[in-house]
Amino acid sequence: MLYTITSPANPINACIYLPASKSVSNRSLIINALSKSIIIPDNLSDCDDTKVIIDALKNMPYQINVDAAGTAMRFMTALLSVTEGEHVITGNERMKHRPIGVLVDALRSIGANITYEEEEGFPPLRIIGKKLKGGHIEMAGNISSQYISALLMVAPVFEEGLELHLKNNIISRPYIDLTLHVMHEYGVKAEWTDVDTITVPVQQYKARHYYVENDWSASSYWYEMIALHKSNNVELLLPGLMDCSRQGDSALRYIFSLLGVKTFFERKKNDSLPVVKLSKHTCMLKHLDYNFINQPDIAPTFIALCPLLNMSFHFTGLASLKIKETDRIEAMKCEMRKLGYVLYNNNDDELRWDGKRCGIESEPIINTYGDHRIAMAFAPLALRLGRITINDPNVVTKSYPLFWKDLKEVGFKVEERC
Repeated sequence: MLYTITSPANPINACIYLPASKSVSNRSLIINALSKSIIIPDNLSDCDDTKVIIDALKNMPYQINVDAAGTAMRFMTALLSVTEGEHVITGNERMKHRPIGVLVDALRSIGANITYEEEEGFPPLRIIGKKLKGGHIEMAGNISSQYISALLMVAPVFEEGLELHLKNNIISRPYIDLTLHVMHEYGVKAEWTDVDTITVPVQQYKARHYYVENDWSASSYWYEMIALHKSNNVELLLPGLMDCSRQGDSALRYIFSLLGVKTFFERKKNDSLPVVKLSKHTCMLKHLDYNFINQPDIAPTFIALCPLLNMSFHFTGLASLKIKETDRIEAMKCEMRKLGYVLYNNNDDELRWDGKRCGIESEPIINTYGDHRIAMAFAPLALRLGRITINDPNVVTKSYPLFWKDLKEVGFKVEERC
């Protein structure tokens, strides 16, 4: 299936209710299960990644299929390791080629019973849950923070708690801090006791009502639309985004301020939720340097955006993009070339655009590679290109199921093609 997205005729002036945070939802679900609460968190994300965790926790079947949900694979692997019973956890073909050996090795080192069903170091996994000893674990800090978060969330139930020492450069630290924050919200103590060490004593999570805030990552595509709009006469309201959010991607508002998109927080007396108000201002910036080591998920948004603004860039901290739903560095290079922009990288950690152009395909079709963030990063480009065609558009259900509906709400035409 293809969607052709055509730019709206009028300036954007709307209020969009973003999905709840996938990151917060998934963490709260795992911790809520460990607290043995019968009350599920409020305002959970309705995305695919969260739904597979909800289904797994509700039914706990012998075989748990998380499909393409990397977060679910990592978090559920840790949870099943400390939960009595035997399970096989698997996913789609791409998931079977996404590494999980670092987490499995760490869990095995404290007594977890985990075996590989197929290829060593990759799902599917057979797990026999039991009480784990815990103690001291060393883990590389320059790999996916989801391995670290998975360990931390189950650490309070270890017999000896956990002292986690992270070696090398620590990437995506805000995601680790987000995990610690949600753990604190459920009544446990888990702290950085050194620059590279986190300590979690033996303790019990406390059941509570928990409200999940809306998703800053999803807001990036709306910030992108404001930045791309040729008129300054635009205004967008995004309720439910928190000013003091622990979501690492909330930093995007500072980056976008450099691109002329200003963020204002408003809260009227009788409103239950704060509201972010976006407005457009003139941007004089010609080049953007940024290290995405703490916000890798929003990198595709800026990779797609900057060339359309004729803004050269040098982005670093991108190593984790190689092991996402697809190799996002290679995918972005390939798809941007279809639009006439030549991106290049000297290693797996960076990506550049220095202004080099090439021929534009006459009817470019953007492939999404099964990756929701690629689909959503390219769709707003219709504002400058007039129209853009996206292949396999339904991948957005992984994090933002109502994305195409919301585009229509602000005037984009979304035409389905076979």
